[in-house]
Amino acid sequence: MTTPTRWRETRATRGIVATPHVLASRAGLAVLEQGGNALDAAIAAGAAISVVYPHMNGVGGDSFWLIYDGRNGRLRALNAAGRSAAAADLATYRARFGATIPVRGGAAALTVPGVVSGWGAVHALSRDTMRSPIPWRTLLEAAIVLARDGFAPSSSQQRETADATDLFGDAAPAVLRDRLWPVFHPERRERDRCVQAELASTLAEIAEAGADAFYRGPLAGRLARAAGAAGSPLTADDLAHHQPEWVEPLRAPYRGGEVASFPPPTQGFAALAILALLEGFDVRSLDEADYVHVVVEATKLAFEDRDRYLTDGTFAPVPVARCLDPSRLANRRRRISRRAAMPLAGPTATGGTIAVVSADHDGNAVCLIQSLYWEFGSGVIAGDTGVLLQNRGAFFSLDPGHVNCLAPRKQTAHTLIPSMYLVKGRPHLVYGTMGGEGQPQTQAALVTRIVDRGLDPQAAVEAPRWLFGRTWGEETRSLRLEDRFDDDVRESLRARGHDVEVVEGWSDLMGHAQLVRVDVDGFIGASDPRADGGALGV
Repeated sequence: MTTPTRWRETRATRGIVATPHVLASRAGLAVLEQGGNALDAAIAAGAAISVVYPHMNGVGGDSFWLIYDGRNGRLRALNAAGRSAAAADLATYRARFGATIPVRGGAAALTVPGVVSGWGAVHALSRDTMRSPIPWRTLLEAAIVLARDGFAPSSSQQRETADATDLFGDAAPAVLRDRLWPVFHPERRERDRCVQAELASTLAEIAEAGADAFYRGPLAGRLARAAGAAGSPLTADDLAHHQPEWVEPLRAPYRGGEVASFPPPTQGFAALAILALLEGFDVRSLDEADYVHVVVEATKLAFEDRDRYLTDGTFAPVPVARCLDPSRLANRRRRISRRAAMPLAGPTATGGTIAVVSADHDGNAVCLIQSLYWEFGSGVIAGDTGVLLQNRGAFFSLDPGHVNCLAPRKQTAHTLIPSMYLVKGRPHLVYGTMGGEGQPQTQAALVTRIVDRGLDPQAAVEAPRWLFGRTWGEETRSLRLEDRFDDDVRESLRARGHDVEVVEGWSDLMGHAQLVRVDVDGFIGASDPRADGGALGV
């Protein structure tokens, strides 16, 4: 990957939005300019990016929202992730597939897409509680136009299309070629534009009839029949049973403020645990090698608990309070040696995910994470709906003894974690990223580099990053460093026992971070040059 065009920090006073694709940022900005709030901007940007970043997220995926309601001074969390189909039980999948769930095809598309329900629930909050004047249809207008008229595929989309040889290579199955290739295969697109006419029609139907149309009625019936024809266990009844759920965010103290993230089934408690463990170190004074080492060691400890406990909390208790207990963390912190790396075997995680962040002058702030799981999800487009179905259900285990084992109507463990850093109870940093199990690590880097090490938002986003463990389906437990780290940092980490692997600078492996800092006189937005977006404000 060549050195990307770097963004200057964006300053604004009325409102701001940052996404990994500039067309989505413009969609959010347009709504702010019409008098919309941060929630409206996030919906419009989220709808647009579901079109223009189709390899990372889409209407057929899941989402999680962290929202600060400035009117009522309340932090809210919305779980808009779907549950597995009633017919997707462990015995059936073990009999068909053995040890693991396929990651492509209809069998992988075994969970209800939750994205549209999230847009609808957040719009209802914006309209009813915050008295937003922006109509539902307006929030989807940019997405409809982009899907209907097309757009030039981003650099990220082109890279991921080239890498997804199981979808676009000669050996790709016919069930994927028939619908996926005409829309997304680079050799089948006309005039190098990505047009999604069927998706545009589906979005127009949702704009006219409301978010509920995706789950009940004629559109839901077409989705279910097409999914079933492709080998998915999803039915119209599964769609009709879906509801997004408002839940209580998780919080943990950090440096006189408070970090907030999402509860299970996401790994949010691991992100908070990393920072809680770092609370016991003078992060500001550490040299770069010491800094990376200590954060990585804290990550290992946090991931031990995550891998042991993370699941759908309605199926098994997740001891979040124990995992974040300060006295227990203090004891665990003693395992971190400044001189030597501890061994840890991490699980496989992967990511096709986006982050959208926004804030406005009324004190509202939003972090939205949307995802298809792997790039292009299951690879299945549901008939004539244009909806690319996620493969998030492939993250379920088929081991009956595993805490995240498959069961009917269950949410799988998720890597998606919208997050904020609050000072005196109000958002100061609003941040998120894609990157599978790299998400908590990138978030720790953002917070510590701004709060502890004094970097400005854009500098923190652009600084060299690292990734411990496996992500994007790669079988490695190494500590990967971007080649922009100095040689002495790499060698110091190797000397402590880290299995250091150097990757290209500005690597997609390190996530596409988006961040807004809320100051007393306005906002500063930062967008990751590893992606194709920008922070835009008014």
